[in-house]
Amino acid sequence: MKVHFETARGETVTVEAQPGDNLLKLAQGAGMPLEGTCEGQMACSTCHVVVAKEWFAQLPEASEEEEDMLDLAYGVTATSRLSCQIELTEEMDGLTVRIPPEARDMSGI
Repeated sequence: MKVHFETARGETVTVEAQPGDNLLKLAQGAGMPLEGTCEGQMACSTCHVVVAKEWFAQLPEASEEEEDMLDLAYGVTATSRLSCQIELTEEMDGLTVRIPPEARDMSGI
């Protein structure tokens, strides 16, 4: 299956994925600038992505805790999600998400 990441520069990076892959880990493996400071514990919003409108309704609903963390993210939209909370399924083949221009990855510093 494929997942498409749209960068802040307007480029699209397509990555091969498997059902069960975590979207944050997949993005990081593809070099996307998502820090994921809390390592998927939903204690930050550094893995915020914007899901393409046509895909948003197909994802499991965000938990109240995820919604609370998204309140702290910069540039949140109606289709924002934390990538650490999205586990890929076969039905998500072709999923497209945008990396916000405010995304930072300080893990290499």
